[in-house]
Amino acid sequence: MERLPALQMRQIVKTFGVVTANDHVDFEALPGEIHALLGENGAGKSTLMCQLSGVYRPTSGEILLDGRPVRLNSPWEASQQGIGMVFQNFRLVPTLTALENILLGEKAPFWHGSAWKKSRRVEIEAFAQRLGLNVPLDTPVELLAVGEQQRVEIVKTLYRGARFIILDEPTSVLTPQEVEDLFHTLRRLKAEGKTILITTHKLKEVMALADRISVLRKGRLISTIAASQTNEKELAQMMVGEQLEPPRPRGNYAPGEVLLSVKDLEVHADHGGRSLSGFHLEVRAGEIVGVAGVSGNGQKELAEVLTGLRPWKKGHIVFQGQELRAATVRSLIEAGMAHVPENRMKSGLAGSLNVIDNLLFKSYRLPERSRWGFLRLKDNRSWSRDLVEEFSVRTPSLDTPVQHLSGGNQQKLLLAREIRNNPRLMIAVHPTQGLDVGATQAVHDLLEDLRNAGKSVLLISEDLDEVLELSDRILVLFNGKVAGEVSRAQADRHHIGMWMAGLDQESP
Repeated sequence: MERLPALQMRQIVKTFGVVTANDHVDFEALPGEIHALLGENGAGKSTLMCQLSGVYRPTSGEILLDGRPVRLNSPWEASQQGIGMVFQNFRLVPTLTALENILLGEKAPFWHGSAWKKSRRVEIEAFAQRLGLNVPLDTPVELLAVGEQQRVEIVKTLYRGARFIILDEPTSVLTPQEVEDLFHTLRRLKAEGKTILITTHKLKEVMALADRISVLRKGRLISTIAASQTNEKELAQMMVGEQLEPPRPRGNYAPGEVLLSVKDLEVHADHGGRSLSGFHLEVRAGEIVGVAGVSGNGQKELAEVLTGLRPWKKGHIVFQGQELRAATVRSLIEAGMAHVPENRMKSGLAGSLNVIDNLLFKSYRLPERSRWGFLRLKDNRSWSRDLVEEFSVRTPSLDTPVQHLSGGNQQKLLLAREIRNNPRLMIAVHPTQGLDVGATQAVHDLLEDLRNAGKSVLLISEDLDEVLELSDRILVLFNGKVAGEVSRAQADRHHIGMWMAGLDQESP
């Protein structure tokens, strides 16, 4: 007997000014299925899910639950209809316990509030155990690991009666073991008849988990297909609308002299505690060294120290044979250090300025770019045009503010600027975060070109697949220290995942 859709979105249109984010989308999901939503950056998948969860209201079209039209004017109204969304950036209050976060918004009878809270605790604990979700209810959220915080969000969503659970990029900050735990939980929820909707960029995970897959491109729904009837290559092609070039063969790994040496480094975080302690690192010419780890284990502080944005308390940093003592951003740029920051629009590019201005940020002092303190406007425009063409940056014009470019084109513009400064070492932090499959491949190619030209890349990424694909050597950070180091040939996902979780300190 054919199952009827539990959820239907009919002819959904969503516009923001002159931009059409969703263009007459027809989408449906069945009870007891895991349905993945794929698409490039800007394809409209997050916008579609935000309308389903009450964050946005459709410009036109209708949403039906069990064949009944509903109006979802707010997340609260969506929750009342059994729809819950677990965002990539969790909506939790860090200083409250897991239990308090789950109960947040409920009103306790003022005459016996403590008894009410105690009874709710017993109820939630039994509820979480039934789902196989281990949640430390009495621990403040800020002290929980990322995977535990995600479980708190899922328990909170389900405890409030959700039948439809939306997860936005749910594995982006999890260790491999936490990903397996999450998949086990989602399969259990599916068996109970819940409808699971997932937005993600990770095709391997989609193929391993989803029952059906819907692909959006430029705001339109291109296809809905059973996972058993497709493959990663076909899905990638549907997402971008054209045949993707196969990954290029890697050049031979022939590391040269030590370019960067870090010994006994101690760095303090913004809150005053130590984020790096006794940290050691070597990067040689002609290699990509990957730094893996769950967010918050010192990666941010490591990148900031190496690029002159943060001082260090103890230790030695030697770059190209010269010990750095009080390095500044400018001195490191002039020494041959390049930086692709974690947040390109916060600390990499100036969104309101145009393409030319952003390309000039690190080279405007050079004689080729300015004379007697005045910019060479004609030469700089010609130079910028060449860079845009060389790095395949798609922009309406050189005068377009970069905030109007897609994420992939912003990242390629940033890489064009950094690479054309002829760096010896590139510090690349989450270089493909939020990018679609085509833009990701283009960024990977640029990083490998640097390595093949005898330059070096320190790749700091929470995407373990990216680290495994690009790196010649891999370091794993846990609690501000190197938990393990392994070569590309020896790399093993399970062992790296154990290091990321701080469960195994031995070498493979």
